[in-house]
Amino acid sequence: MSDQSPNTAEELDGHQHEAGAPAPAEAEVVEAAEAIAVEQDLDELTAKAAQRDEYLALAQRTQADFENFRKRAARDAQVAAERGTAKVVKELLPALDNLERAIAAAEAEEADEEHHLTKGIRLVQRDLAGALERVGIETFSPKGDRFDPNEHEAIVQHPVEGAESGTVVEVYQQGYRLNGTVIRPARVVVAA
Repeated sequence: MSDQSPNTAEELDGHQHEAGAPAPAEAEVVEAAEAIAVEQDLDELTAKAAQRDEYLALAQRTQADFENFRKRAARDAQVAAERGTAKVVKELLPALDNLERAIAAAEAEEADEEHHLTKGIRLVQRDLAGALERVGIETFSPKGDRFDPNEHEAIVQHPVEGAESGTVVEVYQQGYRLNGTVIRPARVVVAA
């Protein structure tokens, strides 16, 4: 026979290879290799996604920690500033008290209110009180209020006609607060 047809399977496979079509067993191997590659790519992507999530969580925690630090630092700075203000004010209060006593003495002697010395003392007292107010210091004079040991210092306690027991009837010295915190309690006389 002059037909040249392949007689064996090997010859048949050889002709298919020549034509560019893979052999059936070879196709399965290629598919298996592609499946393994896809699975490896999927595993790699899953690992990278997990790593990304870990880094994102770390970045979020770091950002939250920094925000907490910033708030704490601002709060600490505020507390330190208030503590410094309170310390300076405590040093200045005796001078303010003395100015007020000088004004009261001048008024008691019925001195001329327009006298240059009296006028000067009033100006200094107003300037000092104004400066304290600008930094957040407020005065309080609790006459008529109930005695509060957190804000008042009782100098004397005696019966006073027409006053309820435990009421402040006279203020010897004003109290001072800084942002609601008592710097110096008011010195008072309390009705018995």
